[in-house]
Amino acid sequence: MLVNWHDPDYIYLVCGKTDMRKGIDGLAMVIAENYGLELYNNSLFLFCGGRNNRFKGLFWDGEGFIMLYKRFENGHLSWP
Repeated sequence: MLVNWHDPDYIYLVCGKTDMRKGIDGLAMVIAENYGLELYNNSLFLFCGGRNNRFKGLFWDGEGFIMLYKRFENGHLSWP
């Protein structure tokens, strides 16, 4: 599976801390219930954990969701 990272029309940063134990369904519920955004409109949603050294991404590729996970070993993110 190859992902074209130039493909998303929108990229959303979900502000605040997100429970990193959530999977695809849990993150999709956060978007749908709290923000009322359409999950299937070629958007990438980025979530940050409480420690600011890991984040998750949720992307619909037309066939299913892709969940990305990144953890920084040295350093952290400045997250809104």
